[in-house]
Amino acid sequence: MSRGIEICGIGAVTGYGWGREILWDGLVSGKPAAVLTGGFGRNRDESVWIATVPEGGDPADGRGRFARAMRASAREAIEDAKGRGWTPGRRVGLLHAVVIGEAYLWKDFYVTDKGKLRLRDYLALMPSTPMSTFMQEYGFHGPAMNVSAMCASGNAGLLTAKAWLDAGIVDDVVLVATDLSLTPENVLHFTRLGVAVANREPLDGCRPFQEGSRGFVMGEASVGMVLSNRSDRPYAVTLGGAMSHDAYHVTSIDPAFPEVRRCFVEALDNARVPAEEVRYVNAHGPGTKQCDKVEAAILEELFRPDTGIYSVKPLAGHCQGAASAVEVAVAALGYERGVIPAPPCVAEAHPQLLHGEFGVDGGLTVKSSLGMGGHNSVVVLGPARA
Repeated sequence: MSRGIEICGIGAVTGYGWGREILWDGLVSGKPAAVLTGGFGRNRDESVWIATVPEGGDPADGRGRFARAMRASAREAIEDAKGRGWTPGRRVGLLHAVVIGEAYLWKDFYVTDKGKLRLRDYLALMPSTPMSTFMQEYGFHGPAMNVSAMCASGNAGLLTAKAWLDAGIVDDVVLVATDLSLTPENVLHFTRLGVAVANREPLDGCRPFQEGSRGFVMGEASVGMVLSNRSDRPYAVTLGGAMSHDAYHVTSIDPAFPEVRRCFVEALDNARVPAEEVRYVNAHGPGTKQCDKVEAAILEELFRPDTGIYSVKPLAGHCQGAASAVEVAVAALGYERGVIPAPPCVAEAHPQLLHGEFGVDGGLTVKSSLGMGGHNSVVVLGPARA
């Protein structure tokens, strides 16, 4: 096994806007990315709180925001990594963590266009097309593959990248996680499931590990990362991790959470670190009762009583297939900048909940992500080595 996989470059497109620094500045402000957006609800005449990616990007990258955001975040990550001393190896692989691709364009294809498109535009809808054109743009010749594990997709992509590097399949990996799927239909069904909150201000409706939380505010994002061990100034290192599956229910967690617990334990074993060295739990933390209950119980069971827990979902929104990638990027940036911009606390909270800006002076971070349907994932992050 390798000594870990370093995060050498970061790019981001989120509800705050296009760019890594825009994401960081939005989080530091303590103001949620979600805004009241019209055209939703059962009668399409309601305004709801969602954190959608605004229009932008290069039109040459595609007709939809999805392809434009995917390529913009990946390019930003590559340029960032090059500025930190990274030179691409002979075999650069591409992993794209994605659950729903061009949601708006597929809807138009069936409803508006009645299945009639130019062949080129039809091929652009395929999940392999933005990956293929991106590989062509940079002349990368490693493997290119999609990874899909619901909300745990970003973590799954990170662990897949580490496995590729450990096995010597690639020299470097560009990981991108993209989810721009907030059509009115998707938002409506998540609110019907009782897990998404669309009719309350974000900090009021989504309060992970606080009293009165009603669920999460939905968001969109694309996050790119360059993963390599050949950079002069990496942000952070992924030491290891684990994945498991509940095999229990389509939406609910096994109340005894044996597979979630096992995932945490095996992640620490895989990273070869004791639980006592973990200082922070960057939680899935969607603000739903069952997820928050399980992660709080794991926190108290496995880690030291001074280990802090936090979730940035009240600020960035729950970005679905890109959620854990957004949250890994925040942890990595926080190591370099010495601070994590967590959401403000608005109600009675778990005693170990971190809120507002808090200093990061080393120590390990456990990043958990629990995907709907039973997908469990945990990665162990640490500060970059000198």
